[in-house]
Amino acid sequence: MVLISGAYIWLLDLPILQPEMIWMLLGERMAEGKHMYKDILDDTGPLAAGTYWLFHLFFGRSIMVYKILACLIIFVQLFYLNSLFIRYKSFDENTYIPAFVVLILYSSSFDLLTLSPALMGSTFIVFAIGQLFSQTVLQKEGSDSVLLAGMFGGIAICFHFPLVVFLPYLILAGVVISSFSFRQLLLSIVGYFIPLSICLLYYFWIDALPEFIVEYILTGRLGEVYVHMTYRDLLLLYLTPFFFGVIGVFISSLFKSLTINQQKQLQLMLIFLVFAVASIFLVNRRTPYQLLVVIPSLTYFISMFFITSKSGFIPKIFSWIFVLGIPLFGISWWSVKNNQNELADYVIVEKQEHEISKGKTTLVLGNDLGFYTHASQVTPYLNYYISREVLADFEDFQDMASAYRNFLEEKPELVVDEDGVFRNLLERIPLLKERYRKSGKFYFLED
Repeated sequence: MVLISGAYIWLLDLPILQPEMIWMLLGERMAEGKHMYKDILDDTGPLAAGTYWLFHLFFGRSIMVYKILACLIIFVQLFYLNSLFIRYKSFDENTYIPAFVVLILYSSSFDLLTLSPALMGSTFIVFAIGQLFSQTVLQKEGSDSVLLAGMFGGIAICFHFPLVVFLPYLILAGVVISSFSFRQLLLSIVGYFIPLSICLLYYFWIDALPEFIVEYILTGRLGEVYVHMTYRDLLLLYLTPFFFGVIGVFISSLFKSLTINQQKQLQLMLIFLVFAVASIFLVNRRTPYQLLVVIPSLTYFISMFFITSKSGFIPKIFSWIFVLGIPLFGISWWSVKNNQNELADYVIVEKQEHEISKGKTTLVLGNDLGFYTHASQVTPYLNYYISREVLADFEDFQDMASAYRNFLEEKPELVVDEDGVFRNLLERIPLLKERYRKSGKFYFLED
């Protein structure tokens, strides 16, 4: 873990990602007493936002802390999955191969080693899968594990909304594979909605329930998506892991004699893999880390391949391709894309013009978040795509009144207006226009 993370963090000298800057800024804003969705326009999950808030209180803006904590979470997943497969006898022998496979899979892309909502949420999905695995060996009603499976899935969605795919998976797997009784099925669904209900109750309590529903559940899915990478890029990064996963499915289904419990586990993992891949269509940012939820399933099938095919010349070649090919391809992919400047909309590269915001309270209405590197973000308009819809809705007088109040109260000393959103807003609010001086795409607050 240390070697792989070190190769990405120190050897390649990775810059801060745009999502990472967003997470640090919202943690900073929440530490100032602002509420998510009500005072901060963004679609990050409520539990993820709360996590960033806590980390900012203790560590401030420290990207290295994000990397270290991400590695710790990956280690937890690695340890839990390996223990899970041993405990429920998923394979014919007890082995640490699954742990090693997880380690390699997390080196598929440079952005998997960051504290993303997808990483935090997928950890609870792993815990939920563990509870479903327990149903494959128990010969009695396991109400506690059924309830926990639902609750872990519900916690996951409060970290990362695309993990909502676990709900239909839970229902399908519970009915078809685990043979849930009606009471067990109802119990798992109730458990699933408990964490979400607590979040709904909290935002109702602070008068932000409509904002929570619109920003987190609706706008982030139905609005414009940040296309940091194409589907072709995602396919290239995950091609080798999926190739080995398909071989594992093929071997385990056709050439491996499985017990009844192992057959159920295989079915659970195969169905989950389908739902996990489908989650990419619900993301708000198209990035490699959004697909790390597929790692538990791929780990199961790839481990099956390596455990079943231990001897022979061809399995050894495949082993070396897996161990060396995935990390090297991930590193090479980053290097090529970075050198060709094709990741400019995903990473933050400090430029000379960013010095203009140093030490100032700043609002960036655009995708160049480098202006926040040495500045403080003010006003609720953190997520540009959501903010653009609000600030451009001139027919909604409540939004316009809120915008005027927000700019009047927080007084950003610098507004970076990349697409003319702020310019159009000033035309609608003359009182606000009097307070700012324009210079290109920059607006400076007049004393």
